[in-house]
Amino acid sequence: MIDSGLIEIRWHGRGGQGAVTSAELMAQAAINEGKYAQAFPAFGAERRGAPVVAFVRIDSSKPIWIRAEITEPDAVVVLDQGLLRVVDVTSGLKTTGMLVINTPKDPEEIIKEFNLDCSLATVDATKIARELIGVPIVNTSMIGALMRATKVIKLESLFEPLRERFGRLAERNISAMQKAYGETAVRGRHK
Repeated sequence: MIDSGLIEIRWHGRGGQGAVTSAELMAQAAINEGKYAQAFPAFGAERRGAPVVAFVRIDSSKPIWIRAEITEPDAVVVLDQGLLRVVDVTSGLKTTGMLVINTPKDPEEIIKEFNLDCSLATVDATKIARELIGVPIVNTSMIGALMRATKVIKLESLFEPLRERFGRLAERNISAMQKAYGETAVRGRHK
């Protein structure tokens, strides 16, 4: 569990998967809890499907003044497991950090396949999104997985931001987030 001081989270996804939206929703939920937060993307002229990075900073006690990209995250969320072969998603991940991946594979399989040495959480967010939302957009499912792995904010704190953002589709997104929270497999450090 990540629970003190400044928490920095980096989101890796592809254009159109909702990485930027996830960062914004998390920041809003943290602010609703009385914390300080910021969210911002890092992209240029990317098109749908191109790799995208988004960032979230949350501090429970003081304002956040830094505005730079996050290079040493406490947690990294990967919305598309295919990015593991294209981007070094663990770059700068703190030794106490958590990697959260959308994959149907068990954490042990991912650890062996990519020779990882970090705490890891996995969930089949694509399956959950197709089942409960009707489309393979995994951002809200991955928020649930991140909350299960880190508990950086309360899951319930996301309900209002989700309702504001998604309107009539909010309840489906909330259900996907809750299901992912329940189905996320979390493993500690390896090697």
